[in-house]
Amino acid sequence: MGETVLKVENVTMQFGGVVAVDNLNLEVNRGEIVSLIGPNGAGKTTAFNVITGVYPPTNGCVSFNGKVIVENFPKGKMKKIYMGDPVAVRSQTVQPTPDKITRLGIARTFQNIRLFKSQTVFENILIAEHMRRTSNLLTATLHLNGEEERRMRTEADELLHILELDDVRDEMATSLPYGKQRRLEIARALATKPSLLLLDEPAAGMNPQETDELTAFIGRIRDDFKLTIFMIEHHMDLVMEISDRIYVLDFGRLISQGTPDVVQNDPRVISAYLGVQEDE
Repeated sequence: MGETVLKVENVTMQFGGVVAVDNLNLEVNRGEIVSLIGPNGAGKTTAFNVITGVYPPTNGCVSFNGKVIVENFPKGKMKKIYMGDPVAVRSQTVQPTPDKITRLGIARTFQNIRLFKSQTVFENILIAEHMRRTSNLLTATLHLNGEEERRMRTEADELLHILELDDVRDEMATSLPYGKQRRLEIARALATKPSLLLLDEPAAGMNPQETDELTAFIGRIRDDFKLTIFMIEHHMDLVMEISDRIYVLDFGRLISQGTPDVVQNDPRVISAYLGVQEDE
């Protein structure tokens, strides 16, 4: 087992009376491709939203590279309004915004593609590059940021070349075929220079050929960019082929975990997600 990059401990996410994620515990180790699967409504994207700072958890904490980045352990009256298991109360609640979590080295894509629609392919990448800029309003006004701007533009072009998108550099992002829009969204995430990449259903809406290409693409960027990848996906062929380990959610609860062989033969997974074979 390698070094733990991401650790989710006792995370519960409750919306009113609905418990979307229920006392979730999982780990992702450096260099792995780990998948999170489960039926629609199982709480997968909610878990991603907690990890990336979109939602403060009702309870629990998330650690990245050994440091707590998201944490909430309610106490007193607040402890009575959620359904998570009791845990040790800590003195501090940590809840950075998504942009701060991105700067730590966690990037993500979304189930529904969220490109900058009025920008070109190149501009989508350059905007992500700006996330790590050191210039400010004053230095930009005085044109003291020229060297940094040139470096970011060069890096954006290099990334487009590596990911085979340089031929559509100046096209509007939304004019691309669906598969290339997905690839562009991943490229934009890579432009923030993450060490951990979260992919939310990257194969959604793709045809079989596009899915095969995406499978190879994810494996390649893991190796080329030395990434750790945590992925939500419904396409089981992709999941079983590329994953080192798999976690399975059902109604917000973790029901199975392990290698692809272990998970796909787990009766609980077959019943909850992969389907039960009818008796003849």
